[in-house]
Amino acid sequence: MELRHLQHFVAVAEDQHFTRAAERLLVSQSGLSASIRALERELRAPLFVRTTRRVTLTEAGRALLAEAERILAQVRAAHEAVAAVQGVLRGTLALGTEQCIAGVHVAGLLAAFRRRHPDVEIRLRQAGSGALAEEVAAGRLDLAFAYRTRADSDQLRSVSLTSEPMTVLCHPSHRLATAGAAVAPDDLGREVFVDFHPDWGPRRTTDAAFAAAGIHRTVALEVNDVHSLLDLVDENLGIAVVPRHFRHKRPSLTALPLKGGGEAAYETVALLPPETATSPAARALITLLETGGLETPPDGAHPS
Repeated sequence: MELRHLQHFVAVAEDQHFTRAAERLLVSQSGLSASIRALERELRAPLFVRTTRRVTLTEAGRALLAEAERILAQVRAAHEAVAAVQGVLRGTLALGTEQCIAGVHVAGLLAAFRRRHPDVEIRLRQAGSGALAEEVAAGRLDLAFAYRTRADSDQLRSVSLTSEPMTVLCHPSHRLATAGAAVAPDDLGREVFVDFHPDWGPRRTTDAAFAAAGIHRTVALEVNDVHSLLDLVDENLGIAVVPRHFRHKRPSLTALPLKGGGEAAYETVALLPPETATSPAARALITLLETGGLETPPDGAHPS
């Protein structure tokens, strides 16, 4: 099995189309097809179901994809490790993050990283915490800043960034605003909720707090960005339960502490593959974050 066969296979799986994958890889379509057929012969199993419009993975193809992505990620990490030993950090830093993550200013961190390592290409993807964890474990991302969704495993480890309580946001004219005191999940069972997609960290935290209290709630207004959530609450269309730092993004809203103990604690982490599979670029970014080295270098210098 050759690495190029795996690279070709992953490209076709991602694009679900031979022509588009061939164009991206800068190879002929016939050569790409021959590469996939060679891989299928070696594995003695079809990897794709081919139609006139697209191709989809077979069960064997889905099993291979996870392993192929991990193998290719390890190969990239090996190349980058050798370059790092030679004194130059090169390659690609593929980073994932949830929106408005606590404990790290992503834009400032990436700007500082680029100043120090200009030869590294930075790629950024926003998604929910569950999807980000899967992408790091599969080797598609070097690391991600997200909510802690599961315990560490042999494919995924976490570095704690911060922990904060959850807060109820409501319009100043809402009945809760006049109470001016902390509220518990059982005080909110009849409320209309604005919340994120179920894969997002704040939604998972809130769901866990209400489940622990035995309170059923219905999310009537579901959004995928922070500003839409705040706008809906600002129009008094519902209330939201969010990490405490969200209250600073819309000071006009009333913020009330949520009672709930451990179930209502929102912990953000840096998700990474096992130490041996962590790329030099990812290690450099975490070191930069942990040491707080975000200042602009004097005279535009690029320290190593």
